[in-house]
Amino acid sequence: MRLARKLLDASTLTLGYMKRGRRIVLGDKGVVKINLGCGLAVALGWINIDGSPNALVAGLPAMFHRLAYRLTGANRYYTEAEYCRLLGGHVFVHHDLAYGIPLDDASADYVFSSHFLEHLFRREGERLLRECHRVLRHGGLVRIAVPDLEYALSLYAQGDKEKMLLNYFFVEDMESHYARHKYMYDFAMLKALLESIGFRDVTRCAYREGFTPDLDVLDNRPEETLFVEARK
Repeated sequence: MRLARKLLDASTLTLGYMKRGRRIVLGDKGVVKINLGCGLAVALGWINIDGSPNALVAGLPAMFHRLAYRLTGANRYYTEAEYCRLLGGHVFVHHDLAYGIPLDDASADYVFSSHFLEHLFRREGERLLRECHRVLRHGGLVRIAVPDLEYALSLYAQGDKEKMLLNYFFVEDMESHYARHKYMYDFAMLKALLESIGFRDVTRCAYREGFTPDLDVLDNRPEETLFVEARK
């Protein structure tokens, strides 16, 4: 716990942010863009909030990044140079999103989350989306990307049952408990949930199309993903 607090202090100090209680005070930072449950799928200019060990060590000197690379599952997907560049060149805040988003009310212009909501139980997902609504300014935009339940069921209908079950419902990743999916959404389900929270103009978007910045970097897995934007 003490190490986590030190790392959070380091990352916010680097950004010129201040901490008040458990929240980050942004001050006058212009357009504020928040990436929730980001992993290492990040873009410049965004504040990336994640509970992973990667975010935990991001505020430390580069020597710790190289050590973390050897100890985390990131070495399955990134070279050491790529990993160190991502940690050193972007803004990370280590935080468990089960406790909400550590920002003040109406403090963000954009909230983005890709392939994270499905790792929460339905009630937890609703709580996080309510937090998204709270931290967005009036007219602010949320973009949620999740595995598309309709696509998963189409695989079953086509006879590709193992792919459907193992990729979406019973994810097998012995190295990461957090890879498991706990809930799934199609567009109608996610739209109804967002509207019940108070979001408006809920729209299904195409891959890398929408009003959210940096989609050429942030969007991924176009074939299987449901992309949805909504305004506060």
